[in-house]
Amino acid sequence: MDTLVSNLSLGFSVALGLQNLALAFLGCLVGTLIGVLPGVGPVATIAMLLPITFSLDPTGALIMLAGIYYGAQYGGSTTAILVNIPGEATSVVTALDGHAMARRGRAGAALGIAALGSFFAGTVATIFIAALGAPLTRVALLFGPTEYFALMVMGLVFAVVLAGGSIIKAIAMIMLGLLLSTVGTDLETGDQRMTFGQPFLWDGIDFAVLAMGVFGVSEILRNLGQPEERDVVRGAIGRLLPNREELRQSIAPVLRGTLLGSAFGILPGNGAILAPFASYAMEKKLSKDPSRFGKGAVEGVAGPESANNAGAQTSFIPLLTLGIPANAVMALMVGAMTIHGIIPGPQVMTGKPSLFWGMIASMWIGNLMLLIINLPLVGVWVKLLKVPYRLLFPAILVFCCIGIYSINSQATDVLLIGLFGFVGYLLTRFGFEPAPMLLGFVLGKLLEENLRRALILSRGSLSTFVTEPISAGLIILSALLLIVAIIPNIRRGRDEVFAE
Repeated sequence: MDTLVSNLSLGFSVALGLQNLALAFLGCLVGTLIGVLPGVGPVATIAMLLPITFSLDPTGALIMLAGIYYGAQYGGSTTAILVNIPGEATSVVTALDGHAMARRGRAGAALGIAALGSFFAGTVATIFIAALGAPLTRVALLFGPTEYFALMVMGLVFAVVLAGGSIIKAIAMIMLGLLLSTVGTDLETGDQRMTFGQPFLWDGIDFAVLAMGVFGVSEILRNLGQPEERDVVRGAIGRLLPNREELRQSIAPVLRGTLLGSAFGILPGNGAILAPFASYAMEKKLSKDPSRFGKGAVEGVAGPESANNAGAQTSFIPLLTLGIPANAVMALMVGAMTIHGIIPGPQVMTGKPSLFWGMIASMWIGNLMLLIINLPLVGVWVKLLKVPYRLLFPAILVFCCIGIYSINSQATDVLLIGLFGFVGYLLTRFGFEPAPMLLGFVLGKLLEENLRRALILSRGSLSTFVTEPISAGLIILSALLLIVAIIPNIRRGRDEVFAE
């Protein structure tokens, strides 16, 4: 306990520095803004803002990017409640009862309970991360290249199992990501791989170019193809604090949502996205009168909102302790860390304790900022909801082009984000989810490096992956997960759960 307190003290001393406070505030503000504006999610925004972080110190850059991620969870609920359009995938179920409450003149109470539940969940999740961080890091330090390879394979299998839609398509996207990660000069042999004689591919595909194209530009293309309809609540928002009865009804859902979200967030794949859906289903099953759900039940806002914020924060645990990204946003964080010369994994805590604990402490501070940003500024967010997309998207596109050109001053990078954007748009149109591809791309280089090191240490014997106990356990678990997921009955049940 003393160690935990001293570590958190170190973290707060870093996070409360003037520059880090300003960057946390900026991240929370931008996150709330993109969460409020439907169409541009945190993945696209973090991808677009990566070039800006190059000039910042690593701790400040990661604090800002983390603020964008969990700020978007808060902002997404505002749109879901007031406009009936989820600003974020995690806010989909909030729209069901939140917007119904808004139509009954209880928009302020719905926003208030969403903010208070999110703050409580964020606080608990921060303590959860701080408590689990040190033990998990000690375990991770026992891992060698063989165990890391097996762990990354398991992470990719989880990404397949928890991805929405077809399992075959998810596997295909991961394989595509792994393939793209091999483009460029092989650092071991000096051979060119899939460069087609083009000099701009000798250093491989830039992570920021791929992420900005597949998530930023393709998101804009996808939104342009959809009708712009917004059912903004016209009536008064009302007082922002829920009444005593609503508070009483919300306490248990907030607690259950926090626990559920904290557990789901750790899972690789779409764990953090599934948490609010699981919370909503649980609250509906536990309710004495399930027919209230969908008509403005406050439990349908309190539980899912707590779950999505807790899940967003605990998804940092695999990244900070094991170096394994749990979802696409965490894959972008891995990209940001490697850009700053930081190798994600247990070495971060032992080698850069001020960054590790500073980032954890900043999460609690960020949650407090979000509570302050969200509630008093609701009127501003409502006005922003009326900005038409035809004005918004050209500005974002110009910002993308300037940002990506500023990295290497290469016109080919600008052309490539356009190409990847078009490919990303086609992939989503044909039901392929791009997130597993980004995970495959990020883990591809690490996977190859650990595979090579493991084979060198075992003198080329593949049996090392099944003779080492931890590695064998992880490989067996991965195989079982994959087999279970493709059993017809379970696959049909999984598809029904995602459809629901």
